[in-house]
Amino acid sequence: MSKVTQIVEELLTPILAEMNLELVDIEYKKEGSNWFLRIFIDNETGTIDIDDCGSVSERLSQRLDELDPIPTAYFLEVSSPGAERPLKKESDFRKAVGKHVHLTTKEPIDGDTVFEGELLSFENGVLTVKEAKKTHQIALEQIATARMAIVF
Repeated sequence: MSKVTQIVEELLTPILAEMNLELVDIEYKKEGSNWFLRIFIDNETGTIDIDDCGSVSERLSQRLDELDPIPTAYFLEVSSPGAERPLKKESDFRKAVGKHVHLTTKEPIDGDTVFEGELLSFENGVLTVKEAKKTHQIALEQIATARMAIVF
C-alpha cells in the first residue's frame, strides 16, 4: 500500500463508518500525464448510488483540501465497484461464497493460473472453487487477483 493510499484510507474510514458504507479499494495511479485517486465503495446490499458517491467525494475532498497530503494535482473519482468487484479482504471472500468468481494465481496450480467458477467455500485461508469439470483448493496467499464474475 502506498503512502498516499494509506493516508486516504485513514481519512476515509470515519466518513464511511458514519455513512454505513465500506471501502472496497483505493487506487492512486498515473495515467498519461494525469494522476487519479479512485475510491471504490459499497454497502451491505450492494446498492451504491450516485448520491452515495457524491457525498463521499464531497466529504473526502474537503478533508483532503484541509490536510493537503497529496503533493501532485489529481482527479478524485468515487464509485461502486461494479458487478465484477475485486475481492481483496478475507471478508470479501466470505461474502462471495456461493457466487461466481474469477481468480488468478501467482504460480500454476494443476497447470493453470486462471480459475473461474463457483466459490464453494472459504475456510482456514483456503478457497474451494468449482469449475465446470474440476474443483480446486487454492490458498489465499497463492491468489494474485480475485474478483466477482458475471455468468452469461
